[in-house]
Amino acid sequence: MRPGLFGWGLFSASLTAWIRATYIIIYGSRRAQTLGGVTLALFLTEDEVAEVLPISVALEAVEAAFKAQGLGLAVNEARRRIRTPNGILHVMSGAVLPSGLLGFKAYTTFRSGSKFIFMLYSADDGRLLAVMQADKLGQLRTGAASGVATKYLARPDASVLGVIGAGWQAESQVEAICRVRPISLVKVYSRTPQRRAEFAARMAGRLGIQVEAVESAPEAVKDADVVVTITTSREPVLLGEWLRPGMHINAAGSNSLLRRELDDAAVSRADLIFVDSRDQARIESGDLLGPIERGLITWEAVYELGQVVAGLHPGRQSADQITLFESHGLAIWDVAAAGAVYERARERGVGREIDL
Repeated sequence: MRPGLFGWGLFSASLTAWIRATYIIIYGSRRAQTLGGVTLALFLTEDEVAEVLPISVALEAVEAAFKAQGLGLAVNEARRRIRTPNGILHVMSGAVLPSGLLGFKAYTTFRSGSKFIFMLYSADDGRLLAVMQADKLGQLRTGAASGVATKYLARPDASVLGVIGAGWQAESQVEAICRVRPISLVKVYSRTPQRRAEFAARMAGRLGIQVEAVESAPEAVKDADVVVTITTSREPVLLGEWLRPGMHINAAGSNSLLRRELDDAAVSRADLIFVDSRDQARIESGDLLGPIERGLITWEAVYELGQVVAGLHPGRQSADQITLFESHGLAIWDVAAAGAVYERARERGVGREIDL
């Protein structure tokens, strides 16, 4: 049973304007001062982005983006796709006003592979600040978003993480979640035994904790406090019958109506459902749109995580609640993470200047 939050809605509506003004006064010009006097844009490769953006910094940047969004200080334009016979062009854009930054990411997915680029601009005068390759940027900000959701929605004592999916994107999911909760055991499942075994060995070595490759999705979920789905599956990989009270779920793999990671029962069993953006979820959430069409849940029961980060929604209210975060990927996360990359690259002399 989902708790009524009408009172919180009234409270947040009355408080938002005051917080918004205060936030701008305190933080609004910080980035403009930091970037003042720089005239040439910076170009950064994938390796250079990875060099200056550890997961801890990505977590801070994405959390700040969520907070700005919750306070009405960020603008996010949902992903748009142009489909051709051989592949797809994806474009997404946003602005994070407290940081004085805006930008867009464009990427292609073709049979031959994927290419990602991000363009970062000053929101003060429109200057192009940076052009960066953005595959690693996307991986880190997606993991960081799950980390932020886990920080605000999972039980404080969560120590067991179950992961369904063992690809490259799963790495940042595990790293970010281990940063915000005392995880001592990770159980990972993917359909390919070799892949999940290699993932477990790699992450155990990187994090210094126990990481086990398990033989089924139910085994990965059993006894887990936090569950991550990070797949490209078109059929549910997480079933409601596997869930237990107190779990937190990050559903991070589906950003298309053609993909679905949770069955109806898993969605229905969630006491609290959060998305990164309701507008984007209405376009891309393969997990939610079906249950909503079938009358199992309503949009009124779906909240944005930014409201919790900004202190305008209570989030988890008891240890027994099942919480769900549906992550589709927002441009404002890219803007925030790219801003951190740019600032740290300037400080460290990383990248090369280009005159555009």
